[in-house]
Amino acid sequence: MMGYRYSLAFLTTAELAPPEAVRAAAEAGYDHVGLRLLPASTDGPYPLLDDDAVLAETRRAIEETGVTLADIEIVRIAPDFDPRATLPFLERGAALGARNILVAGDDPERARMIESFGAFCELARAHGMTADLEFMPWTDIPNVSAAAEVVQAVAHPAAGVLVDALHVQRSDSPFAAIAALDPAWIHYAQLCDGPGVFDPAPEALIATARGNRLMPGDGDVDFAGLLAALPRDIVLSVEIAQADRPGRAPAPERAREALEKARGVVAAAAGGA
Repeated sequence: MMGYRYSLAFLTTAELAPPEAVRAAAEAGYDHVGLRLLPASTDGPYPLLDDDAVLAETRRAIEETGVTLADIEIVRIAPDFDPRATLPFLERGAALGARNILVAGDDPERARMIESFGAFCELARAHGMTADLEFMPWTDIPNVSAAAEVVQAVAHPAAGVLVDALHVQRSDSPFAAIAALDPAWIHYAQLCDGPGVFDPAPEALIATARGNRLMPGDGDVDFAGLLAALPRDIVLSVEIAQADRPGRAPAPERAREALEKARGVVAAAAGGA
């Protein structure tokens, strides 16, 4: 069995340009990196989507370091979602060798959400990638059961469920439900930490997720339980968004600390198994 590989998630060093993020991942010891091409809300812009010079520089960094692109962000499936509009995003991801795509579900009509996600999965597969539906408690896919329902209904080989440690902690997503997922659906998972006592208001959940996460081991996430529920040979994307934390360390230092602490909680979980 291959075992875990580690990826430097986009949000951990979001201030870095894509080529810099690739090199920071290499210097810190990651196997992979994650990059954002489309905004999550009003953030951005992200020149990697349409700037050929940035694309060329990023590809050069990937070739020179050997760090490969694990996932690209972020496709939001809203009521007016047009799968064909994502083609430039998909083509860029394919040009960079991306493997997985982070997908958010923002359509309250479940049948339409399933149809849209299925159409996107087909395009993702045609470009050599998976489409991984992330459950987030403030979206229309609020927990693991909702994500599983959509992925099961789509029944597409590119469809997956993305498990984020923070959202597991803050939604109705028991470890047993995660362990019950088809392992073929789990292409990667996201690691971070957070306090066990938190404000459940959507605005507060979003603020923490996008800018105030804790390093693995610095909060109350049950990593032993989480990792026991996940396959043992996936990519672990270390996603420590800290844009709103005062006095945060420089990006390269954060990248190194995040990987060291992620490996620490993984080792501790394995020791307690």
